[in-house]
Amino acid sequence: MKTFLYLIVFTLLCAGYVTAETAPISPRIEVQTTVDAILDQLRTLPADSPQRREVISGLIREQFDFQLMSQGALGRSWASANDLQRQKFIDLFTGLLEETYLGRIQAYTNEKISYGEEEIRQNRAVVDTVIHTASADIPISYKLLLQNNDWQVYDVVIEKVSLIRNYRSSYASILRSKGMDGLLEEMKEKLDSLHQRAEVEQKDAA
Repeated sequence: MKTFLYLIVFTLLCAGYVTAETAPISPRIEVQTTVDAILDQLRTLPADSPQRREVISGLIREQFDFQLMSQGALGRSWASANDLQRQKFIDLFTGLLEETYLGRIQAYTNEKISYGEEEIRQNRAVVDTVIHTASADIPISYKLLLQNNDWQVYDVVIEKVSLIRNYRSSYASILRSKGMDGLLEEMKEKLDSLHQRAEVEQKDAA
């Protein structure tokens, strides 16, 4: 009888151990870890360092679900796009979001960031942050989705403006007038322009 009871206790302990090990990290901690790591790179590596951009890009790509963000930006047009168009869109949109996000966050590298409480509803969460500058407080909210026991960002709301909703609105008019291939061409031109501007800024900072 004692042996049977020991087996039950051991089984329960093991089940609790597995549950604790496999429980997802809180979305707030996920966001704070990533943002703090990005800011640390911005503070420690020089602006003209290729390594800085590479490291930060890796951190962003690890935390952000760019395929889900791409679907949100295209809206209903995602279903009508073929596989090649979808992949091209994901690649271009990933680059554009990185440049947009980096452009915003690099302006506040030496400012204080506070993290609000997380709001979780089933498999979705929102984490509010505020960048405190000398002249204003800049609110940035991260929307996350729980996938494979990991919280992934699928939208960023900067000063109450959703990046995904903003892109979807602007892309909708281009899709109506030029179609998917026309949109992809415009996205490529925009990304090339952003890359060129980033190269100039890096040279100026050197």
